[in-house]
Amino acid sequence: MGENPAKNHYAQLNQGEENEMDIFGYKTQSCRRALCIAGYILSCGALRLLFYWKPEWDVWVNCIRCSLEEADIVLLRTTDDFRIYSRKTVTWISVSAFIKSRSDYQATEEDSIFSKAIKKPSLQVILEDHYTCSAIHDKFGSGLTCNEQNVRRVICGPNTIDVPVIPIWKLLIKEVLNPFYVFQLFSVCLWFAEDYMEYATAIIIMSLLSIFLTVYDLRKQSIKLHRLVESHNNIMVTVCRNKEGFQELESHHLVPGDMLILKEGKTLLPCDAILVSGQCTVNESMLTGESIPVTKTHLPRADNSKPWRVYCAEDYKKHVLFCGTEVIQTKADDRGVVKAVVLRIGFNTAKGDLVRSILYPKPMNFKLYRDALRFLMCLIAFAAIGMIYTVCVFALNGEETGEVVKKALDVITIAVPPALPAALTTGIIYTQQRLKKKGIFCISPQRINVCGQLNLVCFDKVMAVWWLCPHCFQDIHSFLADHGLPWGPVFKALAVCHSLIVWEGKIQGDPLDVKMFEATNWVIDDSSRHQIEGQGSTHATVVRPGLKATTAPVEGITILHQFPFSSALQRMSVIAQEIGGHPQAFIKGAPEIVAMLCRAETVPPNFESKLLLYTAQGFRVIGLACKSLQGGKPPAALTREEVESDLTFLGLLIMENRLKRETKPVLEELSAARIRTVMVTGDNIQTAIAVAKNAGMIAPTHRVILVEANKVPGSFSASITWKSLEENKIEDYRSLVSISETGIRLALGSGQYHFAMSGKSYQIVAQHFRHLLPKLLLNGTVFARMSPSQKSSLVEEFQKLDYFVGMCGDGANDCGALKVAHAGISLSEQEASVASPFTSQTPSIACVPELIREGRAALVTSFCMFKYMALYSTIQYLGVLLLYWQLNSFGNYQFLFQDLAITTVIGVTMSFTGAYPKLVPYRPPSQLISPPLLLSVVLNILFSLSMQIFGFVVVQEQPWYSKTDIHSACLSVNNHERNSSFSLGLHGVGDGAHEQTDNGFKSYENTTVWLLSTINCLIVALVFSKGKPFRQPIYTNYVFILVLIGQLGICLFLMFADIDDLYSKMDLVCTPTSWRISMVGMLAVTLAVSFLVEEAVIENRPLWLLLKKTFWYHSKSQYKRLQHVLENDSAWPPLNETFFSDSVAVTVEGNMGGHSNPTFDSSEDSL
Repeated sequence: MGENPAKNHYAQLNQGEENEMDIFGYKTQSCRRALCIAGYILSCGALRLLFYWKPEWDVWVNCIRCSLEEADIVLLRTTDDFRIYSRKTVTWISVSAFIKSRSDYQATEEDSIFSKAIKKPSLQVILEDHYTCSAIHDKFGSGLTCNEQNVRRVICGPNTIDVPVIPIWKLLIKEVLNPFYVFQLFSVCLWFAEDYMEYATAIIIMSLLSIFLTVYDLRKQSIKLHRLVESHNNIMVTVCRNKEGFQELESHHLVPGDMLILKEGKTLLPCDAILVSGQCTVNESMLTGESIPVTKTHLPRADNSKPWRVYCAEDYKKHVLFCGTEVIQTKADDRGVVKAVVLRIGFNTAKGDLVRSILYPKPMNFKLYRDALRFLMCLIAFAAIGMIYTVCVFALNGEETGEVVKKALDVITIAVPPALPAALTTGIIYTQQRLKKKGIFCISPQRINVCGQLNLVCFDKVMAVWWLCPHCFQDIHSFLADHGLPWGPVFKALAVCHSLIVWEGKIQGDPLDVKMFEATNWVIDDSSRHQIEGQGSTHATVVRPGLKATTAPVEGITILHQFPFSSALQRMSVIAQEIGGHPQAFIKGAPEIVAMLCRAETVPPNFESKLLLYTAQGFRVIGLACKSLQGGKPPAALTREEVESDLTFLGLLIMENRLKRETKPVLEELSAARIRTVMVTGDNIQTAIAVAKNAGMIAPTHRVILVEANKVPGSFSASITWKSLEENKIEDYRSLVSISETGIRLALGSGQYHFAMSGKSYQIVAQHFRHLLPKLLLNGTVFARMSPSQKSSLVEEFQKLDYFVGMCGDGANDCGALKVAHAGISLSEQEASVASPFTSQTPSIACVPELIREGRAALVTSFCMFKYMALYSTIQYLGVLLLYWQLNSFGNYQFLFQDLAITTVIGVTMSFTGAYPKLVPYRPPSQLISPPLLLSVVLNILFSLSMQIFGFVVVQEQPWYSKTDIHSACLSVNNHERNSSFSLGLHGVGDGAHEQTDNGFKSYENTTVWLLSTINCLIVALVFSKGKPFRQPIYTNYVFILVLIGQLGICLFLMFADIDDLYSKMDLVCTPTSWRISMVGMLAVTLAVSFLVEEAVIENRPLWLLLKKTFWYHSKSQYKRLQHVLENDSAWPPLNETFFSDSVAVTVEGNMGGHSNPTFDSSEDSL
């Protein structure tokens, strides 16, 4: 039975977000419910257990479909490949007790979603995002009334992130009801019924120990998470009540729309809030992993009809204070206090999102687990064949029905190892520990295996390189390197145009700003209130000359107001005034943007050529401008548009860019491993290309083609142009030399070219030239001036081409891309954050190949463990079926030895092997159901079957063999007499005590098959323990080698030792030494054949490539198919050509966001 979404029965929650879910409405039906209860009783709870595992079945059987408005039960389903269902009961809330008259309440908020929620309770309650900037100031500026707050509290609930410590009994029940332990319980009951007392007891002890350790770990995590959010729920805050003034209350009483008053000093934010007056400096490291303080400014009182988030575009986060972050500094404006309107509460906040991601991590690697379950189904089918065989054999020999049933069911417990899917995670556990030792922390362990499949890595250039501020600033005024910058507008711009603060005695902020400010030798006085003419006393930042500063004619400069850097606008600006002087505005940002805002007569005629000269050499270039602000409005009342217009161009700030020492070797290593590297940055495109060339992303012999897309003025169409970089020559830049058109075509023909485009061009291509986007991405290496949302979109587009994408960047600007990528790596000092699945404490891209190496090792380890678990159960299964032919089986201690002494110990130690230090130019297989892996399993099953059948048959042909006398092979009469009491009882000799130990398992076939199958388990463990090319050689895993040697020693000891008591306990019988040597010979042949086949066939990569070529196998990956098409397309790429779109643009703004999370994209520091 499945879902058939009807109009009112179905809806989608959190559309387009990471936690997107389908919701279905159901109504409980009494008669169905009664029948189900009867079914629970008749099935002794088995039906209830099944419904516990499959909640969707429970709902489908108990309920009927209905509209969401009528539903009392809802079924939630994830929209990923796993399609996990969960059942929730609908809770109805009543607001009538808080509303004297509905018309009274609606009169105050007629367009409020809360009013609509009163009329239609099924409506999802969210904050009023449709309000304009001015509406937020007007409606919430004076706070909510008590009545409004009470209604909102009932609808929204308390402002708590409630993570209770789960009681031990609940954890215990949940763990015990795991299908694995239910299967174990079934198996144990069966073993007790078959008198496998010791074995069943040992399994019970192991299971209890496993349950205890799991419950302890879960309880520990529950307590840790509870403590993480506990402080959030108990904060005293000050709110402004409409007509009632200020009021102190606990943070869990806050509701969306409340007016929060932020006092001086450090404050932990208990909710998400929009800053509506004043300015704040916030530490967002808990969310982004970046410990750089972030400046927040108040929401402007813009008078327009656009909703506030649309008006602010990507920069709306500059006005939002996020829950869980710490306000480290507040600056009030002329209105006296710093105010913020509560935006989101509880789990809807940024911190709530962090907690939710920890509580419900997104499952990964669906195909791997799907293949594991398919393989498990194959083993169940295999077991079914064994069951039929068992029933036939025992029934034909006249065994009792009960005995036949027990033996048949026993086949399932042997053939189907319930821990098989769990074997896929063994490599992950040890890999996570190794990564932690290397300073790489992981909050999503499921992604480790995915790292082994990465074939494309995007880098934010800022994280790949570091910026050095040279002694020489070059602008339109040249000056000598050994002298400081002379006093003037440029100097003032460098001194004040930044977002730096003094925090814990150090200047903190964007590294570029820090370098720039340090070069002035001025200091920041951020400790006291300052008297500003016309505004009274206010908290403002003052910069003053330091001890080493050049002489300046002023005491200092006060920074009155700032508009922080905007990745969308590509600039920042401040309003400052010399102490005793007049206010001025200073702007810094992308040179081409700054020049557009300046008066034309102030921009030098050679501006573009100078800009290209420096950017093409890899320098970081920043444009500077200023303007005088004459009286009138106070600085805080000026809009950004008023400040950033009619400017005077000051010059270009040139900063030298040097690659980190490890950057080039890392990129070369990735390139040698055939892992594509792509630069995704917010910097100038020419600078980005130069850095890409210096770093080795673009080889010296390869061509760079600039892709420029523009909207055609006055129409809905757009144009796209391809230009070779070498054709953009300028007289000052001699290193860009032209080459012949023949040379260009030759290089392009061999595919040695790279596309470079800006974020603006990328956006236009995505809208107007959607069909060209995959072709451009296939050879796109440099993406410059990319906004955070465009980075997310780019990663998603690469994924659509079937690339496994890694993203390496900072936790602030790149967070959307880090979350969307298969493996996001944040370079941060923090141990872990919600910013990305992986966090490297070392700010170096060297962590990328390290993570890929470990991911590959973890993936191969998982496959090795999977193969071993499958072979071990199959070997045991084949041995038991052979013995069933003679109505025999393995004994208690024989099973115990194989399961505990052999398999459990191997399972623990096999995964200790570390990653191979070199990245090879191909990836490990990503699927379990792949020809090499299946062939390996099938061939080893055949080898095991052949050896066991050979031993089983040949032992019966031996001259000393006897079915009735298990001591016929022993030559000593005394030995025969001494052991005669352990015979099968057919002689009638021996006392009662000895007869109790004679359990009917002893036979020559049993001894032969058990010894062969036990040592065979060691053989497959050794053969499957792959070393190179993805893991270190097996001999480096000392523990595993010692374990194998020890186990082999014990097995050989059991084979050759004639110790009566030991043999009696292990249900073994004495055999001639020649037969024991023969068994060793069989095992040696099996080892040699198995090892040879594994190395010469299974691991023979050239052979598999030849087979692929012979059978015309083509990759299913989209990017490989596209590569093949473009290789045969002589017209691609079209150089020096311009295309026009002939259709209306595709609306993709909604998709450009990729992963839209309110926590991130805090400040794009690439200018």
